[in-house]
Amino acid sequence: MTDLLNGRRFVMVSSTASAVDPEAPTEFVYAEADGVIWGEYSGDTVTHGRFVGTRDDDRISISYVHALKAGGRAGGQSESRIETGDDGRLRLVEEFQFAGDDVLHVSVCDEVI
Repeated sequence: MTDLLNGRRFVMVSSTASAVDPEAPTEFVYAEADGVIWGEYSGDTVTHGRFVGTRDDDRISISYVHALKAGGRAGGQSESRIETGDDGRLRLVEEFQFAGDDVLHVSVCDEVI
């Protein structure tokens, strides 16, 4: 298995959980080794976040936690699929759920080159 996501950066372009600030979107930095992924993110409504999980082919499963700019913390789990655009950049389409919440949200993140 190649470490497909290692060193890649993504920015959030849409989310059903909140409006995305196009001037300061949440940015994610990924690391991967042998199908285990981890990384960090910040921007928009998040001051600092971390995630860890696994990748199997074009599917990602992670757990995450972050500090909110408005105060407090949020965490949960997500499942994403990896898509490849015509230009070769990756796109992550994520279904996520905050801990203690029954609502399933969807976000889209595009690779930054």
